Amino acid sequence: MKRPLSNPALLIAPAGAAVASTAVALLKQHKVSVKFERLGAAALETLLNAIDANDPVTGAHVRRVARYALVLADCMGMDSHMCHVVERVALFHDIGKIHEALFDVIHDDHKLDPRERRAIRTHPARGAKVLQPLESFYPDLPMGVIAHHERWDGSGYPRGLKKGAIPLSARIVAIADTFDAITHSRRYRAGRSLKVAMTSIAEGRGTQFDPDLVDLFLAPPVQLRIRAEMRSARIVERSQHSRRHPRGGF
Repeated sequence: MKRPLSNPALLIAPAGAAVASTAVALLKQHKVSVKFERLGAAALETLLNAIDANDPVTGAHVRRVARYALVLADCMGMDSHMCHVVERVALFHDIGKIHEALFDVIHDDHKLDPRERRAIRTHPARGAKVLQPLESFYPDLPMGVIAHHERWDGSGYPRGLKKGAIPLSARIVAIADTFDAITHSRRYRAGRSLKVAMTSIAEGRGTQFDPDLVDLFLAPPVQLRIRAEMRSARIVERSQHSRRHPRGGF
C-alpha cells in the first residue's frame, strides 16, 4: 500500500522561509548601500564647496569643464554610470591646485619659472592623494584625476601613460580642460575664439589627445552642444557674480 504524500505546506514552508530571509538580507544590504552612496556624495559636495570657497575661479572652471566633458561622454553613447564617472573626474581634476604650496603660483600673473612649472605639475598627484580616502566610494575618481595631464603619445605627466593606458575619463577631461583654458578669459589674458580652440585641439590629435575623441569633439553637432553649454555657463556665472557683488549695499 502506497504511503500518503507529505503535506505540501510542510515542504513549502522551509523554502518560503529561506526566500524571506534572503529578501530581508538583500533589503538590509540595499539600505546600507544607499547610506554608503549618500555619504560619498556628501563628501564630494563638501569638497566641491571647499573649492568654491577657496578659489571661485577654479570652481567655475571645473564646472565648465564638467559641462563640456559630459557633452562628449553623452555623444559617445556612455551609460549613466560612466557619465557620472566622467563628471566627477571633471569636477575634481584641479582639486590638487587648492594647496598652499601652489595657490600663490597659480594666481600670480607673472610668467612661471622652471621651479614653479615643476610645482604646478604636482597637482594631479596631489589631487589624487586628496581623493584617495573616497576610493572605496568612487574607485575611478583618483586614477582619473591623476591622469588628466597624461598625453596620448606618452609624453604627459605624472606617469607617462600612453594611449589606452590612460583612463577614458581622463582623456575626455583633457580635451574639455584644454578647450576651456583657451576660450575662457583669465586675469592676465582674454579668452580666445572658438576657431583658435578648435585649431589647437585638432593640432593635438594623436599627440596630446585621443584621436577618436578629437574627431568627435570637432564634429559640428557636438560643437553646437558645446556652444549651448558655454552660453548656459555664462548665464549661471553672471548670476552668481551678481549675488556675490550686489550693487549698492552697505
